[in-house]
Formats: sequence, structure tokens, C-alpha cells
Amino acid sequence: MSSKSGTLTGVEESAVKILKRAIELEGAANYQPALVCYQEGIDLLLDVLKGCKDASKRKHFREKVEEYMTRAEQVKDAVQKLKESGKYHEQMKIEENSTGFGYSKVFGPYVDEYITEVHVEDAYIRSFHQINNFVRFCEMLIMRCKNVTNIHLTTTEDSNANQQKDGLHSIAQSLLPYGITLRVEYSTTLHDREITFSNGWIIKIGRGLDYFKKADKFSIGFHEMDLRKCHATTIDVFHKKHTRDR
Repeated sequence: MSSKSGTLTGVEESAVKILKRAIELEGAANYQPALVCYQEGIDLLLDVLKGCKDASKRKHFREKVEEYMTRAEQVKDAVQKLKESGKYHEQMKIEENSTGFGYSKVFGPYVDEYITEVHVEDAYIRSFHQINNFVRFCEMLIMRCKNVTNIHLTTTEDSNANQQKDGLHSIAQSLLPYGITLRVEYSTTLHDREITFSNGWIIKIGRGLDYFKKADKFSIGFHEMDLRKCHATTIDVFHKKHTRDR
């Protein structure tokens, strides 16, 4: 997309960047993240359109909005057909030392107000930093899933079981004021790492929630996970009409 004058404003540049990313994601069959990018890009174009006084430019931007809305609708249709057939599957790869993969970015396209329960199977919610990762995941759920009431965690027991159980108990207590109950189950045979949302999305991450590299206490990326370097891992996303009940 290009401006009729040849010079892009800051908002237009952002729209172009996001919409290019949407097209790339669509081409890679990462449809749900593509839809998020299309919506963000279209919203930015609408902002540009509102502030545009030139008639020819307004026409140009209206055409672009219509073009990307059509593409987004086509992606929605493709997603719906795959979901109905039970064949939805997309895969994302996080490269070694890459950044920009905080939990909101990774899980954001799949979480919404329709989620009431979340099931987390991750054998490694045991050490201090892994429990801290789980806190950040729960914070993301609070911010993005206003109707979630139950979180189920299945993990393995750490050698320092008291520290692990104290940490998870603290998380459970801090979730109660938000109307969320955390239930923890310990398994001796758990190997899979899978997160199931009650809206039908199932996300499998090779390294579970622990795909971030260690960041020094007073370094960039210690608090903002989008800025922290990652270990290489693969994310597989599936969808089922009816998720399991436990």
C-alpha cells in the first residue's frame, strides 16, 4: 500500500507494516494471528481516513480499507471451515535468541471473553523462574479473558516440593479476588506440554511456558517479556469444537 502523495505519515507507516505482516502470516497459513494484524491495520487506516481532507486520498484509503476487509473476511471463512472440519492446524517457530514473543503476543490471537476455563499441562512449573512464568501467564489471562473462572494446572513435583507448593498456593490466593480458582494436580507421568482454552483453541509449545532465556535482574527484558531473548521452540495450534471437561 502506498500513499497517493508518495509520503507516508507515521500512522500510515504503521498500517503498512502491520498489513504486510498480515499478508505474510496469511501466506504461512497462520490465519488467526493474520486476522489480528488485519484488524489492527484496518483500524489504523480508518484513523487515517478520518483525518484526511483530500478527496482523492480519501478515495484511495477507502479502497484500501475495503480491500483488506475483503481479505480478512476470506481468512475468517477459511478459519471457520477448518474449525468446522476439525482440521485447523497452524505452526509457528520461535528462533533462537529472537524477541517479541511475550505471552500476550503468542496467546493473544486465541484468547477472548468467551473463555471460562483454561487447562495447562506443563511438567516444568517447578523452579522459581518457572513459577514466575506461570504468574505472568495468569496475569495475561486476567487482562484478556474477563470471564475466566477456573485455571487447571497439571505439573510434576519438584525436588523442593515445599517451595513449589508454597509458590503455587500464593498464586491461587492472589487469583481469588479476581473470581478465579486455581486447581493444581501433580503427575508422575506427565510429558506433554499443552494449553487448552474453553473456546476451543489448543496450543502445544515444545518448551511449554519456559521458552525464555534468563535475563539479568537489572537488564532489558527482565520485566517486559516481549524484549527477552527466547530459546528455539515450535508452537502448534489446533482447534476443537468441544474441549474436554475435567
